[in-house]
Amino acid sequence: MKTLQLVAVLIAACGAWSAMAEPLHTLDGKPPLIIGHRGLPGLYPEEVIAGYEAAIAGGTDALELDIQSSKDGVLFACHNVFLSDTTDVADHPEFASRKTSRMVDGVATGPEWYFTDFTAAELKSLRVKQPLPFRGKQYDGLYQLATLQEIIDLAKRAMAAEPGRRINIYPETKNPLYQRQLGLPLEEKLVAMLKREGWNNPDSPVFVQSFDPASLKYMRKLGLKTKVVPSPGCRPRIRGPSRRW
Repeated sequence: MKTLQLVAVLIAACGAWSAMAEPLHTLDGKPPLIIGHRGLPGLYPEEVIAGYEAAIAGGTDALELDIQSSKDGVLFACHNVFLSDTTDVADHPEFASRKTSRMVDGVATGPEWYFTDFTAAELKSLRVKQPLPFRGKQYDGLYQLATLQEIIDLAKRAMAAEPGRRINIYPETKNPLYQRQLGLPLEEKLVAMLKREGWNNPDSPVFVQSFDPASLKYMRKLGLKTKVVPSPGCRPRIRGPSRRW
């Protein structure tokens, strides 16, 4: 009897709290945006198409990704400028000689396999794995790295299959100055792709983000008209004439 009384009290308390609780408000009065950060990385490896598909099925509003360029200028989704923690590159003897060290945004890194030293076809020969030990490993080795084009196509297919639903893409220019210094600038390619897809206007399902404000400003000069978002802690990483794009 005491147990039933306790349950009744808890239910009543929850009901009273629910009645008093105010709805969550956003600055524009719209519902909060649910962002699939790198897809569904708690289950799938980061930034693979299967993870983004699962995020869409789970109700996400936006597919967040980090942009890296291949050696031949194809834009891929990958968080780091190197490949060892998220792919099986170390298991490919044909790529053993690619391991090297270099400066990334003024910091010495390596020895590593760097994303920009591989062509798109070579990157597609790799398989993705979970970078963090506390996440599930059951999907390691099953999926390829995803290109930005594949993620855009996925968003468009999802919206076509479910009219009225909006699936945004949320790309981040990753280490943009470093990639520009290698002759593989991200900004021109990203803006050109959004224009080609018909997604270069303020109402497009696109949020472009960066930790580097110079990258966002430069894309505005290139004609970017989508929404832009400075990433938390956004600040220039290197100062001086080299930043004058």
